[in-house]
Amino acid sequence: MSDMQYLTAADPLLLAVIVLGIVIVIMAAAIFHLHNKLKRFLIGTDSTRIGDSLAYVSGQLSEIQQFKNDLESYLVGVEKRLKKSVRSVHTVRFNPFKGTGGGGNQSFATAFINEEGDGVIISSLYARDHVSIFSKPVRGNKSEHELSDEEKESLENALNGLRG
Repeated sequence: MSDMQYLTAADPLLLAVIVLGIVIVIMAAAIFHLHNKLKRFLIGTDSTRIGDSLAYVSGQLSEIQQFKNDLESYLVGVEKRLKKSVRSVHTVRFNPFKGTGGGGNQSFATAFINEEGDGVIISSLYARDHVSIFSKPVRGNKSEHELSDEEKESLENALNGLRG
């Protein structure tokens, strides 16, 4: 019976050791978990402190800001060039010799216009024995040269193409 009493007296001590063992295992798991979180938080090469990570992030942020500024400058230049490039083209084909059948619809007037309303109208008059080509500059949606009906139609349709 004395052995039974000894085990009974040791039960609270054994229980305390088991509880402390469980607490130590839980604490070790928590420390391991926090260590992994800290490693994920510490970024950059050889970061061992939060200050190193913040310095790395700050450097990266500066590089991103510089890239953003360079990209904005580039896009402003692209926008300026794009406004001067041909943005709308419209062609009108016609027969300059109505009723006689000569030439068919081989003649044309084509307007090439940029966003600022500048460009050129190129027109061609086709006949069986010769072809005539004309070029008329356009500034501010208008030409200082007199335009034929077909050239006016071509310019108007090209300008409408800019709006729509």
